[in-house]
Amino acid sequence: MLKRSRVLASAAVVAVMTGLGAPAWAETLQDAIALAYRTNPDLLAQRATQRALDESVVQARSGLRPTLSASAGVDYTRSDFPAVTQFVDTNNDGVPDTQVSSSSSETQGANLGVSLSQNLWTGGRTARAIDQARASVLAGRENLRQIEQSVMLSVIQAYVNVTRDMEILRIRQENLSVLQRQLDETSARFEVGEITRTDVAQAEASLAQSEADLANAQAQLATSRAAYAAVVGQSPTDLEAAPTLPAVPTDFDAAIEAALQGNPGVLAAAYQLQGAEAAVAAARSEYMPSVRATASYGGSSDDLGDLGQLADRRSFTAGATLSVPLFTGGLNRSRVAQALERANAAQMAVESERRTVLQNVSSAYAQVLSTRANVTAGTEAVRAAAVAAEGVRQEAQVGLRTTLDVLNQEVTLRASQTAVANARAAEYVARASLLAAMGRLDGPALNPTVDAYDPQANYDRVQGRGGLPWDGVVETLDRVASPPIVGTIDAPDAPIDAQLKGEAVRTAPPS
Repeated sequence: MLKRSRVLASAAVVAVMTGLGAPAWAETLQDAIALAYRTNPDLLAQRATQRALDESVVQARSGLRPTLSASAGVDYTRSDFPAVTQFVDTNNDGVPDTQVSSSSSETQGANLGVSLSQNLWTGGRTARAIDQARASVLAGRENLRQIEQSVMLSVIQAYVNVTRDMEILRIRQENLSVLQRQLDETSARFEVGEITRTDVAQAEASLAQSEADLANAQAQLATSRAAYAAVVGQSPTDLEAAPTLPAVPTDFDAAIEAALQGNPGVLAAAYQLQGAEAAVAAARSEYMPSVRATASYGGSSDDLGDLGQLADRRSFTAGATLSVPLFTGGLNRSRVAQALERANAAQMAVESERRTVLQNVSSAYAQVLSTRANVTAGTEAVRAAAVAAEGVRQEAQVGLRTTLDVLNQEVTLRASQTAVANARAAEYVARASLLAAMGRLDGPALNPTVDAYDPQANYDRVQGRGGLPWDGVVETLDRVASPPIVGTIDAPDAPIDAQLKGEAVRTAPPS
C-alpha cells in the first residue's frame, strides 16, 4: 500500500511537471465515479461494517432456537474417617481404656450426557431483541448510503478541482506567452526610441509575476491531482469536462421536502429511534415470566475400569420451567428508566438531523444561486475584458495607450478568466452538495452503468443461518402478551420486515 501511495503521488507530480505520467487516455467523471465506487477504502470499509451488522440479526434470532450441549467427566474421591472407640476399665486402674482407629473409602466414576434447552416464551425479550437488531441493520444501511454520498461528493470535488486547475494552468501559460510577446515588442520599440526604459521594466516585471503565477498554478494542480488519486485510486490524466448533474431541483421547497424524506442521516436517526423504543419494550419484558423446556439424557459409571456401565446406567429427564421475577433489587426498573432516556436522546437526534439537513440544503441552495450568478457575471466580464484588451493593444500600437495600460488590461483579462473557472467549479460542487443533502448522490444515480452494491443480498444470505422449522412459531408465541413498542413509531410507515426486504421505504417521522 505504501508503495502504491508513493506511485500515485509521484504520478501526480510528474504529470504536471513533464506532461508524461500515466498512460494518456481520456477520463470522464463517470469513469472516476465507477472506480471510486469499486475501490474507495472508506466505502469498502463501511460495506464490511454493514455485513458485520447483518450478523446481529442472526445472533438475536438464536434466542428462538434450542441450545444443545454435551458433557463428559470423570471423578475420584477419597474420604478418611477417624473413629474413637471407648472401652471399659479392664485393668482396674480407674481409667477407661480407649482405642483410636481410622478408616477410609475411595470412589471413582464417570458420566456422559447431553442436554437440550428451548425457550418457549420469554415475555418478548427475544422478539424485541430481534426488533432492535433489525432496526440497527436498517440504520446501518442509511449510514452506508451517507458514506457513499460523502465519497461521491469527494470524487466530484476532486474531479472538478483538477479540471479547474488545468484550466487555470492553461490561462497562466497563455498569459505568459502574451507577456513574453509583449516584452519582445516593448524591447524592439525601445531599441528604436519609441518608448523609454521604464516601459521595458514594466513588461519585465509583469513577465516575472506571470512566471510566479504559473509556478503556483502548477503546484496547485499537483495538489489537486494528489487529492484526486487519494479518493479515486488513480492519478488523473486528460479529464473531460464534467457532465450535467441529474435532477438538481430548481425549487427550494421541493429540495427541502425531498431532503427531509430521503436524507440518509435523517433516516438513520429514525431507525435508531425505532431500535431505542424496541429496547424500552425489551427492558419492560424483564418483568414478565418466562417458560423454558429442558431435556437431558446420559449415563454414569462408578467404576472407571468398567465404562460399559455408561450404557447400562442411563437416564432421561424432560420438563418445563416457569420462571417469574419477584424481586431484582431495582435492577429492572433502572433498566427501563435507562432505556426510556436513551429513546428520548434518540428522538432528539432525529430532530437534530432534521435541523442539520435544513441547514445544509439552505446553504447548498444559496451557494447554487450565488455561484450561478457569479458564472453569468464572470462570463460577461471575460467578454468585456477580452474586447478591452484587444482594443488597448491596438491603441498602444498607434501611441494612444502606454505599455502599462496594456499590461494592466492583460491582468484584468486573466483575473476575469480565472474567476470564471473558479465560479464554474464552485457552482458544480454546490449542485453536488445540494444533491448530497437531499440524499440523491448515490453512485448508480451518477453513473447508471455501475454495478450497484446491494446490502440486501448479504442480509438475505445470512439471516436464516442456523434456522429451524419452528423459528416462526416460537417468535409468534414470544410476541403474545409481550410489552408493545410505544413512542413516536407505534405505527411506522412500513413494517420493518418489509423495509428489510426492500418492499417499502420508511420515511422520517414528522416534526
